[in-house]
Amino acid sequence: MNISGVIVGLGNPGKEYENTRHNLGFMVADHLLEDAQRFSPDACSPLSIGKKKYDAWKCRIGTSRNFWLIIKPMTYMNLSGEAVGHACKYFDIAPEQVVVLHDELDLPLGRIKFKIGGGHAGHNGLRSIEQHLGSRNFNRMRIGIGKPEHGTVSNYVLNRFNKAEQAEVEMVLEGALKGIEAFVSSGFDEAVKTTNSFKLL
Repeated sequence: MNISGVIVGLGNPGKEYENTRHNLGFMVADHLLEDAQRFSPDACSPLSIGKKKYDAWKCRIGTSRNFWLIIKPMTYMNLSGEAVGHACKYFDIAPEQVVVLHDELDLPLGRIKFKIGGGHAGHNGLRSIEQHLGSRNFNRMRIGIGKPEHGTVSNYVLNRFNKAEQAEVEMVLEGALKGIEAFVSSGFDEAVKTTNSFKLL
């Protein structure tokens, strides 16, 4: 199967984690799938891959003719690397062909940054992926959630977005979608330009 790369939405499976800040990567992946299927009903097809480490779809994104794998790890955040490592080995994908969509405490809600490589900054999903790929040289879409004013980070990231934030989240999902489309169609530099210039209205 000819796959150009893997797009990974990070999050935790289960109803109790839906729409939480830590699941913003899942939310972007879902938005990407919905948009691809609106563009063409045949743009995405689900894949069944052995042990259930992740949900997977083979998709054409935007106007691209190439197929990309979109996955959502079902291993819980701390073990995300098991899913990503399996997918990369199964489809013979190099780290440079991986795009990880993840929440980012060091950016406010409404900002998105695209980069390759770097540290994990305490993000357990990124840490696990680095361990299983044996490399930091994968692409990351850092999607801001901001830092808590009070309380612990662990409680903050597992809380849902409040009503005032919902409209902003919808715009962020669209901004992230445009960044992914830029990467797929035009490469890293265009993805950086598109995401780094994104701002809420």
